[in-house]
Amino acid sequence: MPTHPFTGVLPAVTTPFLESGAIDHQALARQVRILLEHDCSGIVACGSLGEGATLSRDERDAVIGSCFAAARGRPVIAGIGAASTSDAVAYALGAQRLGCAGVMVLPPYIYTGDGREIAAHVGAVCAATSLPCMLYNNPAAYRTDITPSRIAELARAHANLCAVKESSGDVRRITALLAQQQGVPASRLAVGVGIDDLVVEGIAAGASFWVSGLADALPHESVQLFRLAQQGRADALVLLRWLLPLLRFDAEVKFVQYIKLMQERCGIGPALVRPPRLPLTEGERHSALTTLESVLANRPAWTPAGSSP
Repeated sequence: MPTHPFTGVLPAVTTPFLESGAIDHQALARQVRILLEHDCSGIVACGSLGEGATLSRDERDAVIGSCFAAARGRPVIAGIGAASTSDAVAYALGAQRLGCAGVMVLPPYIYTGDGREIAAHVGAVCAATSLPCMLYNNPAAYRTDITPSRIAELARAHANLCAVKESSGDVRRITALLAQQQGVPASRLAVGVGIDDLVVEGIAAGASFWVSGLADALPHESVQLFRLAQQGRADALVLLRWLLPLLRFDAEVKFVQYIKLMQERCGIGPALVRPPRLPLTEGERHSALTTLESVLANRPAWTPAGSSP
């Protein structure tokens, strides 16, 4: 059994806002309760989907506090993203103080460092906390690619680095990460899927968890897809093809707006975003809702209807 919280379906929760721009903590707590009631394993707060880069330190602490209270003992994982290593370390220490079960370490914002610099940044965060750490590799978003060999080096140096959220878009990376474990106990370094539309392929390659965007809006269906894929069931492909138009929203530039729009349609949370993000245009909104309505109207007959809000 894993000794870390990086397992199953982990929604990267959105941060709901009021019209004033303030955080809607009531909506946040309700969202967390819904996701966990639908068998998500835990939640990831203050990540990219949670608009973590727009949150002040006090707001981050408040978001994590609300998530922790609503989770009632279930794992809350804090996204650790900052422009400076000192801020990232401070956020990790804050997450530990607030009772988080683990942290997700992002590359530094703004500065695109080389492999040595990124490793030093991640290593500093891991060294500062005793919490289990998950490294987030997303070259498209953060313009730096943390290679499997570099990740293995970090895991050998830091015993609490025990998971990788792999979002390069290349499913072969999962195989490479699992193969690059000389000197790293295979049971310790878990690999997770970080892009929604690669979940089935990623699990087939050996991924053991999924940091999900779609689960924010359709938690039951997302958990069902994950479990069927883990079991190697052929009907996982049926469910994948049904959900694929929605899973692809996670890879869009405006993925936050699209996921929040789906949450609004499903009655889970508001679609409001914080600048520099702006609301979707009428054309974007109409197209996305048309796609969502089409998917929901064509649910495979063998899946339970109405299981998600």
